[in-house]
Amino acid sequence: MPAPKRPGAIRKNKKGPLVGTGGHGRKALEGRGPTPKAEDRPYHKAHKMKKAAERRQPQGGRTRGKVQEDLVTGRNSVVEALRADIPAKALYAASRIDVDDRVREILQICAERGITILEASKSELDRLTSDAVHQGVALQVPAYEYEDAVETARRLMTQWEKRHIHRPPLLVALDGITDPRNLGAIIRSASAFSGNAVIVPERRSVGVTASAWKTSAGAAARVPVAKAANLNRALEELKGMSYFVVGLDGDGDVQLPGLELATEPLVIVVGAEGKGLSRLVTENCDQVVSIPIDSAMESLNASLAVGITLYEVSRRRAGS
Repeated sequence: MPAPKRPGAIRKNKKGPLVGTGGHGRKALEGRGPTPKAEDRPYHKAHKMKKAAERRQPQGGRTRGKVQEDLVTGRNSVVEALRADIPAKALYAASRIDVDDRVREILQICAERGITILEASKSELDRLTSDAVHQGVALQVPAYEYEDAVETARRLMTQWEKRHIHRPPLLVALDGITDPRNLGAIIRSASAFSGNAVIVPERRSVGVTASAWKTSAGAAARVPVAKAANLNRALEELKGMSYFVVGLDGDGDVQLPGLELATEPLVIVVGAEGKGLSRLVTENCDQVVSIPIDSAMESLNASLAVGITLYEVSRRRAGS
């Protein structure tokens, strides 16, 4: 004998819902929504790492003169960066990393320098490095602390006038260069040939990244990099301090061996390869200098041109 039906309950068919259930069955199937990201789950290690990184960031809005923190990835790159004494805040290492000689050296250097070692899963490393090839290690490089270009130039001029430094100030300014390896190589040349500082514009220009640190082979710790809010305006102010501004260009009106301004307080300005100096920067130059090269070669790499020029300036100063 069939069971009596409840009042108001109507069964449509075997597979359909009962009318009058209030939708409880459908609601139960909705679940709790998509699974939150690891960094949004309070109990997850990724969330704790994110919060720790936020606490390390400066408070009170944007800090002028700083670039975003960078990561050096891959075993060879990380070990070379540590050998070059690049400043580092933390090393992220895979939890089940295959240890070889490079990893042993990385861990040893970090332990000796007191660099924090954080264990991370492969998925966390993939996320931190934006899916770059990391081979289980990533080195966090802190944001570079830039000096102000005009203040740096003024300080150097005062030091020379008071004979605290024995040679006239020698600065290198970059106009439109965006490759960090060029910046690193220029810093290295400045260190080798008694350059006092490198100036970069605040916008549309390369900054001191991990790649620049690495290419400089540690010279970035000795030669300061200063920022100019506006390069043309900064050059005008430097000229008012008795600096001479010399631009490098293949069509220059003076060849490098004839650079008589080499023994004066000097700013050497170099533009991007192919583009050269911008029009306004060229107008601000006291002289535009060319480097004699074989006619088969169209132009020199920016960092190579700076290195040759700095060598010639250093040679002339040594003989003066």
